Amino acid sequence: MKKFVINIMFAGVALGYTSCTDNFLEYNTNPYEATKEQMEYDNYHVQSAMLNMQHVVVPAENNLNQFAECLLGGSYGGYISDSNGGFVGRNFATYSADQGWSSVPFVTQIERFYPSYIQLKDVTEDPVLLSVGEILKVAVFHRITDIYGHIPYSKISKDGKLVAPFDLQQDVYRKMFKELDESIATLTANKESNFSSKADRVFEGNVGKWIKFANSLKLRLALRLSYADAALAQEKAEEAVSHEFGVITLNVDNAYYPVPKSPFRVVMYDYNGGDSRVSADITTYMNSYGDSRREKYFVKSSFSASIPEVEDGFHGLRSGINFSSSEEAQMYCNMNVGDSKERILWMNAAESAFLKAEGALRGWNMGGTPDEFYEKGVRLSFEQWEAAGVDEYLNNTDLPQPYVDPMDKNSYAGETSKISVKWNSSGDFEENLERIITQKWIANFPLGLEAWAEFRRTNYPKLMPAPHNLSNGVIGDNEFARRLPYPEREYQENRANLQKALDNLNGPDNQATKVWWDCKPKK
Repeated sequence: MKKFVINIMFAGVALGYTSCTDNFLEYNTNPYEATKEQMEYDNYHVQSAMLNMQHVVVPAENNLNQFAECLLGGSYGGYISDSNGGFVGRNFATYSADQGWSSVPFVTQIERFYPSYIQLKDVTEDPVLLSVGEILKVAVFHRITDIYGHIPYSKISKDGKLVAPFDLQQDVYRKMFKELDESIATLTANKESNFSSKADRVFEGNVGKWIKFANSLKLRLALRLSYADAALAQEKAEEAVSHEFGVITLNVDNAYYPVPKSPFRVVMYDYNGGDSRVSADITTYMNSYGDSRREKYFVKSSFSASIPEVEDGFHGLRSGINFSSSEEAQMYCNMNVGDSKERILWMNAAESAFLKAEGALRGWNMGGTPDEFYEKGVRLSFEQWEAAGVDEYLNNTDLPQPYVDPMDKNSYAGETSKISVKWNSSGDFEENLERIITQKWIANFPLGLEAWAEFRRTNYPKLMPAPHNLSNGVIGDNEFARRLPYPEREYQENRANLQKALDNLNGPDNQATKVWWDCKPKK
């Protein structure tokens, strides 16, 4: 197998590290930089392709991360709420996002990822690097198909332009499983062939860790199909956990992408004093459970400085409200993102444990029982965050309480969850499924798009509907967004190909129509 020795200046590394990725193709063709022969000698192309692809998985660029993880996934997944009053009426939270917002994950993320993916295939035949590239492609595209449903996937041109045929979502998933299976097999056959850490910020070229991540990703995707294709879901889940390397089981193997400054810190502190705050959904659950991870996740509200009668605490801001005062909204609880946390989570050991817990609950062979994996998931999350009191937490029988707005403007009087933390061995399937999903949701903070996907698949955890619903009747008053409509650009430039997707949707091209795997039977 071809080995790579990478010797380039840090400026090359920065192509995948900062917002300079907006123009990485221009950088790669700058006539004043190294020649093609020189760059190939130093494997510059390999390194820049790998780093640029990693940069897009959970977006490290501030604006793209804001649209995907904060404004979209954060709002719909119960993690983050908009605190910029100027957003009201054109944001996801009120089901009224304009085209400029709705198109970002589809257009921008694909067009930033795909040229680097093709570049990697053009400049190397190394099976290890190509397999990692395939894993990165699945890591990016499963998030995009989960947002829109049917997408261009197998026939995107080399330039990454989206005038391409659409694949049905069920075909995208089957293709992703095939790509993961082939990549896992190749990496397993080359398990001692670690590559340069300069081309890998996530696992520093450790092939074994990439195999575990790929298996964990496969397990995540398998559970996503639990209602759409139970047989395939079970097959792929059991393959993932029984593999020689298995899935991520230890926090030292968690998948993180390091950044000089977290995009969450930029969005929640730097932009206009903070465009977002922590959602009342997650703070209400964690407050009700007395969860000691709160101080690791959040910074307390700051009402008392301006409104002494309001006591500071972990008071989240309700999503989808109508407000005009950014200053007031910014007094609510914020995310705890400091110098020691400048990295972006892709996947952790706790999620793998909760996925196995659900698989076992469904009767699949996960190598243990649902309660064992459930407890393991909680313990791993507490360990990851260095939080105290996990034994007491696992025995907690308190139930979630209604959200009480400290400003007495947007409290919630609707139905709340009846699920405690403590496992109920005599509980039925739905009770313990809700318990597993709720704890996985807490442990996955702040992965908003993953939270939204799992909420749509299972209807858990129970979230508060938007009180300011501007969907013009598309989404019912106690309903939630199920997908995003396709970008207007696809209608204008790719209508012939788009028509296949439109013909195979479960309804109109709007936010109320469910994607393929969102088909849990109603009680």
